[in-house]
Amino acid sequence: MNEIKAFIFDLDGVITDSAEYHFLAWKALSDELNIPFTREFNEELKGISRMDSLEKILVNGQMSGAYSEKEKVQLATRKNAHYCTLIEQITPQDILPGIKELLIDLKEHGYKIGVASVSKNAFTVLSALQLNDMFDHIVDAKKIVNSKPDPEIFLRAAEYLSVSPEDCIGIEDAAAGIESIKSAGMYAVGVGSKDILKNADIVVESTNELTLSMILEKYNRNI
Repeated sequence: MNEIKAFIFDLDGVITDSAEYHFLAWKALSDELNIPFTREFNEELKGISRMDSLEKILVNGQMSGAYSEKEKVQLATRKNAHYCTLIEQITPQDILPGIKELLIDLKEHGYKIGVASVSKNAFTVLSALQLNDMFDHIVDAKKIVNSKPDPEIFLRAAEYLSVSPEDCIGIEDAAAGIESIKSAGMYAVGVGSKDILKNADIVVESTNELTLSMILEKYNRNI
């Protein structure tokens, strides 16, 4: 049995619910482009990069061929401007239930802690939450080539933390993120729907169920 040495967290939907701000920002851009955008469609964007999300929106609106690559970058930048305005509202009160307690417990037990987020605003969000000091390393979209579900971001996080992937537990709320964790050879903990996160090793409905003792107990039972 491998000895767990590190925990690697997704950001949106696991540490804080900034997913709502992403929804509002994408909807604002979609409205400008006259493309229908619903909460149901927004679920398909969870865990994937900004440019991949934009491409899915344009395909959905049958407008993929209407913009050059340069124009698509400008559209993605406009979305990010909407998002950056919205996240100015974030405070430590927006940390999801149980997460601060879990991070403190992990620190006290000597585990390394990382963040693997495809958001280019991860440092800004964690700073607003006053959590930067809780993490040993933060890997965001600026440090990778391939977005989730590719395993690169979790493999890079393990590398920065100086641990083997098989000695890591990844925590995610998106199917693409769970696929990324599993492809990296890590143990996967999902937060959300069991139907959506069916490939995870453990699935809990909400973050307040995440405790170190529970995760390790299930890990030791499953391995």
